[in-house]
Amino acid sequence: MHFFTPPFDPDDPEDVTHTAAERAAAASRSTWVSVAVNLVLTTTQIAVGVLAKSQGLVADGIHSLSDLVADFVVLFANHHSQKDADAGHPYGHHRFETAASFVLGVLLLAVGVGMLWSAFLKLEDPAAVPTVHVIALWVAGGALVTKELLFRYMLSVAKRVKSSMLVANAWHARSDAASSLVVAIGIVGNLAGYPILDPIAAAIVGFMVARMGWEFGWDALHDLMDRAIDDAEVLAIRRTLEETPGVRGVHDLRTRKMGDMVVVDVHLEVEAALSVEAGHDIAVEARGRVMQRHRVLNVMTHVDPWLRPDRDHAVASPRAA
Repeated sequence: MHFFTPPFDPDDPEDVTHTAAERAAAASRSTWVSVAVNLVLTTTQIAVGVLAKSQGLVADGIHSLSDLVADFVVLFANHHSQKDADAGHPYGHHRFETAASFVLGVLLLAVGVGMLWSAFLKLEDPAAVPTVHVIALWVAGGALVTKELLFRYMLSVAKRVKSSMLVANAWHARSDAASSLVVAIGIVGNLAGYPILDPIAAAIVGFMVARMGWEFGWDALHDLMDRAIDDAEVLAIRRTLEETPGVRGVHDLRTRKMGDMVVVDVHLEVEAALSVEAGHDIAVEARGRVMQRHRVLNVMTHVDPWLRPDRDHAVASPRAA
């Protein structure tokens, strides 16, 4: 089962931009809602799971606990990523968000492996698996509904402000909703006379959590290595540059992610007969348009003469022997 989805709609790469303050406020507000929900769920699921002898429900409660820890990681990263640029960080601190997503991934992976191990220990002795109390089913069902509603709320906020970190945290909540569904099915099977289905449900939840952690961690790791944005968004940025008056061509357009923002390097082609000042003005206009329409932090432009040989990539001739 695959729960991850691209952070932003590729068909709408020019959504209205939001200020850093708006993004921070949205992240803080939605995350505190998640903290409250996960605090209640964690306490209820683990307590009832222990009393009702349901390993699956306890595993689901631990999953909710990982969500609670993840929420505080998001709050920490959201606070630090909004710091202004300084001499040591000329592009700002936006990669705090990427680092937070990486931490979320590692956290999920560790929790998932731990739940798998615990479930396998139970499966080694099926006869010792107890029959759970029916109250565990009611708690699992309530948790399922609560987590699905939390996911939909958090994802809508994340997409509105275009925050990949909040998207990661929202899908973390969806993974919890899916795990609650699996746990509920396992509890039903246990009550129907198949006790082993409860630890099997716990193992499935552990696998789902571990897989989600791997995906989030791997994705964040690529972003930390200056991965480019998706092709649809690159094409939208190229279109904005090409529509700038005076720009006759665009080449060597490169992008790299900086948290939820983007840094762009590009060569702009202008009429060769223009003065340096005129070419500079065109580049400034193109840069301003891109930063206004897209989630771009900075654009580094290089002006080239149109229809003239570009010697930027000329291969240096070998030295004479």
